[in-house]
Amino acid sequence: MDSVLASFDGQQALPRLGGMARPDGVAIVSERFWAFAGIDGTLREGRMPSPRERLRKVPLLRGLARLGLSLSPLFRRDGVAKPRERLLLVVAVAAPLMFAFLPHRASLIAGLALTLALVVWLLRGRTLALHGAEHRAIAAAEERRLAETWRGAAQPTRFAARCGTNFAVLVFPVAIALQRIWPFAPTVYASAAVVLLSLALTMELWLAVEASSRRLARAFLLPGLGLQRVTTREPRLEETRVALRAVESVLSRELSP
Repeated sequence: MDSVLASFDGQQALPRLGGMARPDGVAIVSERFWAFAGIDGTLREGRMPSPRERLRKVPLLRGLARLGLSLSPLFRRDGVAKPRERLLLVVAVAAPLMFAFLPHRASLIAGLALTLALVVWLLRGRTLALHGAEHRAIAAAEERRLAETWRGAAQPTRFAARCGTNFAVLVFPVAIALQRIWPFAPTVYASAAVVLLSLALTMELWLAVEASSRRLARAFLLPGLGLQRVTTREPRLEETRVALRAVESVLSRELSP
């Protein structure tokens, strides 16, 4: 493993990576591939779905497409989530549609309670440490320090600007503001439109922040980075190596002739 990772460190350019921590392992994704390395030593691999080229250029739709692709390893039958977990995630996504029929304050409280319950469920077990390991492994790839990180000679940051935690922090104020100015009567369809539009607008903001080098733009990430002190823990070397095995799988396929 050390020599393979060292070969990646010598590459001038590597594909952009993302990830997702689970209680039993770490998923790493690129634009074309995903891999899930389990704490039990198992490794699952797959291909990422590819959106139509037109969607990449359409504002709002491109954000929703990107968000859907990032979650595809969770919802696919051969993905990283078990059937019961996929069902719970679907219920959690659909539940906010019914909150539209509640008074504003009750809807807000119900939404926050559901979100808190979902976060606690998602971050159960060893997820916090593996979340930190996921960030560390991706940072190691970006800094070309994969081999050093595998040996424990380097410890890149466990915080990440592209973490879903940062996105979640942004989407709530956008959704609340949109719900306040939404001109139509509360229905399931209107509620679905608010949810989708909130996600799409937040993704546009997210993409703009990522593309900007200005300090003011980066300030949008500060709340999420602060929250990562709660949603991550300092990983042990063995946990970092779990994430690095997934990184190795994805990069090997990305760079193969």
